[in-house]
Amino acid sequence: MTPVKVGDGNPGDLAVGGGRPIVLIAGPCVIESEAHATELAGRLVEIARRVGVPYVFKASFDKANRTSASSFRGPGLDEGLRILASIKSRYAVPILTDIHEPSQAQPAADVADVLQIPAFLSRQTDLLVAAARTGRVVNIKKGQFLAPDDVKHAVAKVTGAGNPRVIVTERGTSFGYHNLVVDMRAFPMMRALGVPVVFDVTHSLQLPGGGDGVTAGQAEYIEPLASAGVAAGVDGVFLEVHEQPSRAKSDAQNALKLDALEPLLHRLMAIDAIVKEAPVRG
Repeated sequence: MTPVKVGDGNPGDLAVGGGRPIVLIAGPCVIESEAHATELAGRLVEIARRVGVPYVFKASFDKANRTSASSFRGPGLDEGLRILASIKSRYAVPILTDIHEPSQAQPAADVADVLQIPAFLSRQTDLLVAAARTGRVVNIKKGQFLAPDDVKHAVAKVTGAGNPRVIVTERGTSFGYHNLVVDMRAFPMMRALGVPVVFDVTHSLQLPGGGDGVTAGQAEYIEPLASAGVAAGVDGVFLEVHEQPSRAKSDAQNALKLDALEPLLHRLMAIDAIVKEAPVRG
């Protein structure tokens, strides 16, 4: 597998996949305010540097798929991208954000290093092609309704548009009502497509629509699920992090508390080192 390079030649640039150590993609679910996103980004950058893990800051400028129309969605495209550009410049960190319409692709690409395709939109051809044509890394969230091998068609839409810089992210598969399950077989299956695979741990612990107008979640299982995914050989871990998850304006019940991040990263990096460096003995 050829590593996917993320960045524009800046100090925080990194590569995902190809046997490299795991990459951390982390941040708040949504930009709650400029002050909050900037403060949290700074603390996340510090933690990543202390631990020694390559890091990408993520946050959404708009959560277009909220359960309820009254839920907080974020500052919107223009203001959100201004905030993300400020964070990128201040901390020299790559940025990931999601887009929901083809018209958002180029404006987002002017700031973000990675354009993320939301899981519910992972089959939207025009959106995938628009993201691909920006030349930025495209992170495709595997739809909750897709089997692992189905992702090859979404990947082909991006590469067919002339962009080989593709990452696929697992975020759980629908399992009955208000529940998701992660099949550990999915990670090697998707890596066999020749693309890096990231594990979105916190979204995989959602209970979609299970909170009477909001998405519930089970954050207490972040550590074991993340550990299992890294042991299965993923190339990166995606975590939504908040200093006070109970006060988060989106995905409060499945976010990781900030002070739990550093010990979790030490654990995950130790597992990753065993998986990627130790020879397999028969």
